[in-house]
Amino acid sequence: MAREALTDARGFGRCAATLYVIAIALSLVPVAAHAARRHLPYPSLASPLEISGSQYTPIGWADIPGWSEDDQLQAYKAFRISCKPISAQQKPPADPKALGISLRDPCRAAKALDISDGARARAFFEQHFLPLRISRLGEGEGFVTGYYEPVIDGSRTQTDVYTVPVYRRPSNLFVRGFKQSAASLPNKGEVFRKIGRRKLVPYYDRAEIEDGKIAGRGLEICWLKNQTDLLFTQIQGSARVRLEDGSTVRINYDAHNGYPYTAVGRILIDRGIIPKDQMSMQRIREWMDQDPDGANELRRQNRSYVFFREVQLSDKDEAVGAQGVPLTPGRSIAVDKSLHVYGTPFFIEGELPIESEQSKTPFRRLMIAQDTGSAITGPARADLYFGAGVEAGRVSGRLRNNMRFAILVPRSLDPVARGRKMPLPDARPSEKIAKLFPQVDPLKNQKPKDQTQKDQNRGAKPTEASAEPGSKDTFNAREPAKTAAPAAAPPSAAVAQASAPVAVAKPVPLPEARPNPKPIHELRHQRRYRDYLRVR
Repeated sequence: MAREALTDARGFGRCAATLYVIAIALSLVPVAAHAARRHLPYPSLASPLEISGSQYTPIGWADIPGWSEDDQLQAYKAFRISCKPISAQQKPPADPKALGISLRDPCRAAKALDISDGARARAFFEQHFLPLRISRLGEGEGFVTGYYEPVIDGSRTQTDVYTVPVYRRPSNLFVRGFKQSAASLPNKGEVFRKIGRRKLVPYYDRAEIEDGKIAGRGLEICWLKNQTDLLFTQIQGSARVRLEDGSTVRINYDAHNGYPYTAVGRILIDRGIIPKDQMSMQRIREWMDQDPDGANELRRQNRSYVFFREVQLSDKDEAVGAQGVPLTPGRSIAVDKSLHVYGTPFFIEGELPIESEQSKTPFRRLMIAQDTGSAITGPARADLYFGAGVEAGRVSGRLRNNMRFAILVPRSLDPVARGRKMPLPDARPSEKIAKLFPQVDPLKNQKPKDQTQKDQNRGAKPTEASAEPGSKDTFNAREPAKTAAPAAAPPSAAVAQASAPVAVAKPVPLPEARPNPKPIHELRHQRRYRDYLRVR
């Protein structure tokens, strides 16, 4: 009988223990759920476009002045040219940008279409893109300049007339992260001169190269008449060199020496030589021709130097941009490649001095990003390509104008649709919770340890605010003040601030301690002792 009772008691104990564990687990379920809701990361959702340093607003096609009047057929043809390298990409770009690889979808659609009129080209862009008004953060407009391909005279050999060499990329020029055998090197970043196998030093600047630091090494592609021709060729990034026998040598940008570009026009404006409203490439060239010594000094202020490569293009072919495709005059632009993807359409509208320096010719045209430049920085900054020759140089040389930009993004990147899926932040705590648990910075009135040590070394009294009111530390902190020398009277505002009571948050009371029950065997011993006394 006793054994059965003992078995029942043990079974009851196990059952009670199991129920106790289940109760604890059930009580922790809401806490675990709350913790999971608070601390688990948000689900990975596609965020809206993030273009560094920019602001953009979705707009309608009707909100773009001149959109319906423009002939988008030439822009469509330029876009299809850009689609060739875009479709050939097998991996995402190493440097992530807002548009990423989203242009592949419109490129697939363009490849399947054979459009021959402007209305259908306009419908294509409206079907596959969304317009966004874009500008630099805090600004309402963008900025444009122009560039072209110079046509200059030259020679394959050095003569008394042609004395300025056009250099190809030296073999000891090294850019970190790029192989020396790369087809082309970036136009920004650090560039080094490699000495031996490991030593890297900054490359020669313009003055050192002009003085012959790399002369006689067989790097000369051709020779030009003067340094001014070379400077403007380096600014434009390409040129057509007409040789004495009637043939043409086509050269394109290949590398630079690592120094930032300094605009010689800005220096002339700052020195008061050419007024800002009269600045153009023609005025710079005229001043350099009139003052050769001043031109030599001014040119060397721009320490940047560009190296070229010879490209196999005919006289009918246009220059090749940084994307590796031929440019389209009047439809190709150079953009900031750190922000934008080659092949992106931009609609640029405003007024430009195209017909003359004083004219305000309306310019409302869809352009395709196919090139870049070291001076082209920002989300709404473009260099308009006008082709080759003297007239293209005149037009592009006088462009320095504010314009409005609209970037066309593929519909897969609709920022409005993406914004609807963005998770909201956690709710702020209620007013009642904020009062119960005030946020107090415990280090707000505490001096750094080194400052406290300095004060003690100088014999200064500790700060009273560091001790709690009513404690012994407070009394001991004030006691040395009786014997200390009287200090200078502080200003009245400081006295009022010192006499005001310091607000200290009340500590949150801790819960009462749990009772400490006596062990079961002691209770049984006391019970048996009382029974013994009752029997006696």
